[in-house]
Amino acid sequence: MIKNILIPLDGSEHSKAALDYAIWLARGFDGMLIGQHVIDTVSLEGTFFHDVSGSLGFEPYLDLSTKMREVFDERGKLILENFRETCAARNIRARTFLDTGLIANEICERAKVADLVVIGHRGVNEGFTAGMLGSTAETIIRKCPRPIFVSTERFTAVANPLLAYDGSQRASSAMESAAEFCTLLKLPLTVLTIGREEAPVQAILQQAKAYLGSYAIDVKYETARGFPEQKIIEQLVNLKYDLLFIGAHGHRRIIKMVLGSTTEYVLRNAPCPVFLNR
Repeated sequence: MIKNILIPLDGSEHSKAALDYAIWLARGFDGMLIGQHVIDTVSLEGTFFHDVSGSLGFEPYLDLSTKMREVFDERGKLILENFRETCAARNIRARTFLDTGLIANEICERAKVADLVVIGHRGVNEGFTAGMLGSTAETIIRKCPRPIFVSTERFTAVANPLLAYDGSQRASSAMESAAEFCTLLKLPLTVLTIGREEAPVQAILQQAKAYLGSYAIDVKYETARGFPEQKIIEQLVNLKYDLLFIGAHGHRRIIKMVLGSTTEYVLRNAPCPVFLNR
């Protein structure tokens, strides 16, 4: 059950779109939003500020880093105050946290008391490059202990979700999330299975049918042949799906460091939000 939704806030356009999605989710699930802003210690203690402080005549890290901390602290408080006002105006329950540390680490730590984390595709400190995730977002996706909703830059209410299902354990977790999501929000669901041979694909689809059959959901089942990552993107683009449920997975030990190739490709190229189960 999704009740506590963590939404990291940094003031970027992607963060604002993520907040719109988080509010939409909180309203649909009658949940609470947890607004978090992280003061980045890299910005406070990086070599850039050491060099600038010396050029201005300050003792490195003493005067300038203190002043910068005050600036970042005030900015964080303003972002969280705006968040509280936005939630109050929309009758959404909310609480806030102002944390200091490495951004991805602090978000993953705070996620331990949430059911879902909603993040933007990129953040305020990320120079935008089409088709790329921000480095902070990538780290969160790899390390976060909870499901993650990766939003697009602009909000669109979800009406036509797709589940990519391959029979793996993580795909099963994604299917569970999709079933709960679509049941409570009264949405249809399309299940897509991709494989080279018909018999294994049909066996996997039967698993999905057996599980989803107990839910009051309008479900369609589709199959495709080809490279999974490419076929998933083709389906999202050509059939106008507006949310993808997928499990993060890989087949090598390097998965501890890098996401499975299919998941990583989809996250970088999906035209819609991605609901990711680890």
